[in-house]
Amino acid sequence: MLYYIFRFLEEFNIPGSHLWTYVSFRALLTLILSLIISAWFGEYFIKWMKRRKIGETQRDPKIDPFGEKKVGVPTMGGIIIIVAILVPVILLGRMRNIYLILMIITTLWLGFLGFMDDYIKIFRKNKDGLKGKYKIIGQVSIGFIVGLVLWLSPDAVVRENVNVVQQNQEVVVKHKSEAVKSLQTTIPFIKNHNLNYSEVMGFFGKYKVAAGWVIFVLMTIFVVTAVSNGANLNDGLDGMCAGNSAIIGVALGILAYVSSHIGYASYFDIMYIPGSQELVVFLCAFVGAMIGFLWYNAFPAQVFMGDTGSLTIGGIIGVCAVIIHKELLLPILCGIFFVESLSVILQRYYFKYTKRKGHPVRIFRATPIHDTFRKTEDQLPKDSGYVLRNWPHRPFHESKVTFRFWIVTIILAAITIITLKIR
Repeated sequence: MLYYIFRFLEEFNIPGSHLWTYVSFRALLTLILSLIISAWFGEYFIKWMKRRKIGETQRDPKIDPFGEKKVGVPTMGGIIIIVAILVPVILLGRMRNIYLILMIITTLWLGFLGFMDDYIKIFRKNKDGLKGKYKIIGQVSIGFIVGLVLWLSPDAVVRENVNVVQQNQEVVVKHKSEAVKSLQTTIPFIKNHNLNYSEVMGFFGKYKVAAGWVIFVLMTIFVVTAVSNGANLNDGLDGMCAGNSAIIGVALGILAYVSSHIGYASYFDIMYIPGSQELVVFLCAFVGAMIGFLWYNAFPAQVFMGDTGSLTIGGIIGVCAVIIHKELLLPILCGIFFVESLSVILQRYYFKYTKRKGHPVRIFRATPIHDTFRKTEDQLPKDSGYVLRNWPHRPFHESKVTFRFWIVTIILAAITIITLKIR
């Protein structure tokens, strides 16, 4: 909104109006504004929720050893995050940008899905929340919409990078002059640096491009669903998900910026994606909202984000990575989310398998994996079975677990950026 106003004022040579053409200026202003909004609005939101006694109910100490201290703490704090993201983006972003529109739709869609889950848990006293199949349908639907729009929209194009060998045998990275629809994506640790989905589907012959787009849409669905669920599982300790997501947001912001700048795109030998600079504005709002939310969510938490926040956060990360063609870097960048999800899957199926054999065995003491570090064997249910890997031998305070997970995510984010040069 303000972007278009100041662009109009620039025609009359109003001093300072040209600043709004710079992505760096708008991005940093968005970061500051989102941080202020989340901190300011968060205080009023928490007071409003407390007055109406809308908060966490009694937790089972066997499930959460710190649960007694969290009774009555307001939840649905994801509303704070969503407001802190959308207000600055609408004010400072270029609203005609297809990528920005997709990010806003993703935020609202998954925010509503998470809100319904939290609403059922709190107001209908159903701790199971929204049925799992409805969550999956919602996640798959937004993934399908994003993938389809990127396939069909004439504005979602890239200029592919190619290596040109000069007369002196020096290899120079150049970008094709024409922006086209592309099925290429950046792949880590590979010299050519790109994977083309249509080439993967080469056995379809003349239909390989169409098959490649089908794979791309399916990949988008998978990424959005997986990262969204991973963030949801990671939201188990005070400040855990918000801190990890802020770090991931910074890394994605760097990747989006270099993808939107033809000079940096050439240097890193990646695709140039016109228009993706607006993702930098959105991600700065995202990071600011996360940091502002930590003001109240850090231990001891004054508010929980709930599924309203965690599902939205994961969806934002997944969609952004797909837009800038960096979805194959997510297993590294979102390594914490990946391990959390994998630990739950392995634990569940191995326990069911061994239980059918008559001797139930758990691989980990508790899952998601962060629970392993804060529980003792005495805090497990009596029918939990034998623990295959009973480590660590003593529990850590949840704030220590949170900070150590943050450190791991910082390392993974640095490795993700480095992969652009390691081939």
